[in-house]
Formats: sequence, C-alpha cells, structure tokens
Amino acid sequence: MNSLSDIAVIGLTGQSGAGKTTCSEIFKEAGFKVINCDGISHSVSQIPVFLSEVEKIFPGYTDENGLKRRELGTLVFNDPEKLRTYENIIFPYITAEILGEIRTYRLNGEKAVILDAPTLFESGMDEICAAVASVIAPMEMKIKRILERDGVPVEFASSRLSSQFSEKFFYDRSDWVIVNDGDFEELCRKVGAVAKNIRERFNA
Repeated sequence: MNSLSDIAVIGLTGQSGAGKTTCSEIFKEAGFKVINCDGISHSVSQIPVFLSEVEKIFPGYTDENGLKRRELGTLVFNDPEKLRTYENIIFPYITAEILGEIRTYRLNGEKAVILDAPTLFESGMDEICAAVASVIAPMEMKIKRILERDGVPVEFASSRLSSQFSEKFFYDRSDWVIVNDGDFEELCRKVGAVAKNIRERFNA
C-alpha cells in the first residue's frame, strides 16, 4: 500500500450490506473528510462519453435519462465476466474524479482522508491507500439490510453478495476489520477505535 505525498488515503470498503455507509458517517462525525465513491459513480454515469461506451458494449442499457442502473446491475451481478467488462469501462472515470478530490483536500491541508469505496480492490484504488479498513457482517444481516435499503428481491441480494469477496479476503488485505454484528453504539465504539488509531499513525 502507498500514500500520496502529504496526505494519507485510508480505504474504507467491505461487503454489500455490512454497514460501510454507516461507518463512513461515523468517520465524518469524528472529523474526517470522506470521499464517497458511490456518489462519484452516480455522477460519472451521466457523462455522455461514458454512456456511449456502455451502450456499445451493453446495448439497450442506457436511455435518455442515462444509465438503466437496476437492469444493468441485474445483468452484471449474475455474470462475473460482464461485471469485469463494466468495471473496466467505469473505473477510469471514477479514478480520475477521486484523484481530483484527493488533490483538493491535500491543498486544503488535510493529513488524512477516508476513501469510501465499495470496489476498492476491484478498481485497484487500494494501491494509493496508506491503510485499509474493511467492514464485514453476518450473511443474514447483510441480506436484511440490502432488502430494506434497496427494495430488491432476495435473489438479487444473494447474487450481489455471491459476486463479492469473502471475509478471509478482507482480513488478509486490511489493516483493520470492523465486524458490524451488534448495535449502533457498539459500531460507534469500533469505528472510534479505528479513527483514533488513524490519527495516531498518520498524525492526522
């Protein structure tokens, strides 16, 4: 893992439905600046040249309103090869936006920034991180959260989770693993301990 000059990028990732977004908000409350890659993904998916690339490879999955996100998600999450193809299209756009935000925070004097990235490892963005925190949770809790959050069929939630990395993958590649298997107060304590460690380690 690497860090950019004068600023430590801390990757925050994990399994879908594990509670990464909640952890991200707790880091914000602790005073950290957070780069939201999901938000960036939504914004770049409206770029005309990106939509043109998608339409060439996945015809019929864009329209006048932009990307048909749910339909394309159903397609790619059930086909690893199609998922990799889509990621190869969108990741360069996301990466460019991320690096721009990091440069801005560095110019503003921030010593550390949280990179909230569901596909941190898939995109290769872990290579710019000084450290990584991953969020995991029991399977039944993840499925329940996805169903409540996205309003999708249980089959869609299960296929999404089956396409993601295992717990062992995150343990092997993370500086901290946050196990979100309790209540909110417990999660706050766990994230708070990581936040304290980040400030001590990177003088943030």
